[in-house]
Amino acid sequence: MGEQKGSPRGIYLLLLLVPLFWGGAFGSGKHVLTEIPPFLTATLRFGLAGLILAVWLTYKKGWDFKLLKERWKGLLLLSLTGILGYNAFFFLGLQFTSAANGSLVVAMNPVSTTLAAVIFLGEAWSRRLGVGMALSLIGLLVVITGGSWETIRTMSFNSGDIMLLGAVASWSIYSAAGKVIMKGMSSLFVTTVTMIVGTVGLFIGSLFEGGWGQVSGLSLQSVAELVYMAVFASVIAFVIWNIGIQRIGASKTSAYVNLVPICATTIAVLLYGEQVTWAHAAGVVLTVSGVLITTSSPAQRKHASVRENV
Repeated sequence: MGEQKGSPRGIYLLLLLVPLFWGGAFGSGKHVLTEIPPFLTATLRFGLAGLILAVWLTYKKGWDFKLLKERWKGLLLLSLTGILGYNAFFFLGLQFTSAANGSLVVAMNPVSTTLAAVIFLGEAWSRRLGVGMALSLIGLLVVITGGSWETIRTMSFNSGDIMLLGAVASWSIYSAAGKVIMKGMSSLFVTTVTMIVGTVGLFIGSLFEGGWGQVSGLSLQSVAELVYMAVFASVIAFVIWNIGIQRIGASKTSAYVNLVPICATTIAVLLYGEQVTWAHAAGVVLTVSGVLITTSSPAQRKHASVRENV
């Protein structure tokens, strides 16, 4: 994708589609999981997305097998964390928690990525960064405990929420490592390769679930939701995200992640009938406030998990 010229005003509105698409993936994914197992769900989603990206990369003549041979270790790490690890934990976790809870737990990604960058990449720590992370952690605690002091006292957390923390950890490693690994490579090339390799891992996992025989019996709603997650939540959101980085910079673009839990919760309530409690509302306020503070701190100004233009 070539460089975009002109006024960046339109991209601010276009970027609103990213948290909308990503937010919709929580409710869609949770419904698909009622019909097929988690690894199979992830395999179908990212297999289709990887195929679309591979066709796009071929059209753009962007394949670089020499670079692939030279940087395969780094690309494998990104595949194992950003695609295989993240989505294995994500879909496994969604089986046992609500889409609203899931979106708020995953909203910790920007904060945890910042922490990883401070520890492993030497990025600066600031008081503002600490305050933002503290608020987000308190918001996360409110959500996964349902605001119950008894739950806090007994440490009896929902297993799905714990699994989603694994997704957060995987994405943090992916983002922090990607800041170094992606240098000198097209983001389209990196995303296509990592998505294809990661899908292979997800496919192997799906073989142990024994769910492939259920694919032919998928409802039209689940088929539509899988296509939605592949095309809109994976490919199109990725394209818009990179246009945003190109036009207005990574810092301003990354702020849109903060809208994901709000979009996910709203969609889950309107389309899937989930209930929102005071704990969800308080969690939204605390978590989003903390993420906003963290991502606007000086330590984050130069941080982004995607560096190159498409």
